[in-house]
Formats: sequence, structure tokens, C-alpha cells
Amino acid sequence: MKNNINIVNRKSKFEYTFIRTEISGIQLTGSEVKSIRDGKVTMTDSFCFFNKHELFLKNVNIYSDGSAYSHEPMRERKLLLKNKELSKLKRELVKGLVVIPYRLFTNERGLIKIEIALSKGKKIFDKRETIKKRDSDREIKILV
Repeated sequence: MKNNINIVNRKSKFEYTFIRTEISGIQLTGSEVKSIRDGKVTMTDSFCFFNKHELFLKNVNIYSDGSAYSHEPMRERKLLLKNKELSKLKRELVKGLVVIPYRLFTNERGLIKIEIALSKGKKIFDKRETIKKRDSDREIKILV
């Protein structure tokens, strides 16, 4: 009964250059798990931030189903990483770098995981290069 979920923040690949990715657990309520399994998630403009020695996820919209036991859609959610991984990520987080969520998925055991990326924002000319590369790859694919 494993429901394969793969929700990707496509805008993040265009806006940021990924330096390193990490897979993390996420602290959810029961109604949030149900909404994620139904695919009712939006991750645009979302980011991660440190509060003391914990990493939190902000601006991920998990739509509620409207029942009496539903959750708040835009609440901050705690990411579940080991202390060693958190301290390494905090050390690498220098000026100009951000931690953003890239992909929400289920692993082989059926648990909901999130892939976060330590990344750097792209400049306008980098975005143009990305568009050119994507268009040329598309043209080559059509010709072959």
C-alpha cells in the first residue's frame, strides 16, 4: 500500500545552483501526511532556517482537507536531522548561501522524506545560460 510521492520544487533548480543535497525526515501531523499522499503540496518560495540548533522548514503549503482535526497549512515544520549533520550544515552556511527544499518523496519504507539543498542564488546571466542550455538540449533531443 505504498503510495509513491515525488513532489519537486522545479523553480528552485532555475533560481539556485545546488552545492550539496541532504535527505531529511520531517515532523508532520496525521492530517498533513494524508494531504501529502493526496499530492496537495506547494513548495514555491519555501526555505529552511536555523532556530538555535534545529532546522525548520517555512512557507511549504500543505493544504488542509477542512475537517475538524486538520492542520494549519503554512506552519513551520521541524526537519529531523542528526546533530552531526546539522552542525556540518550550519558550518557550511556562509553569507550568500541558503538551504532550500527541493523534493518531497517517500522512501522504500513508505516514510515521507524531504531533500534539502545547500545552494547559492543564480545571477541573471546564469539564468540565461540555463535557458540556452535547456533549449539546445531540447533541439538535440528532437533531432535524434
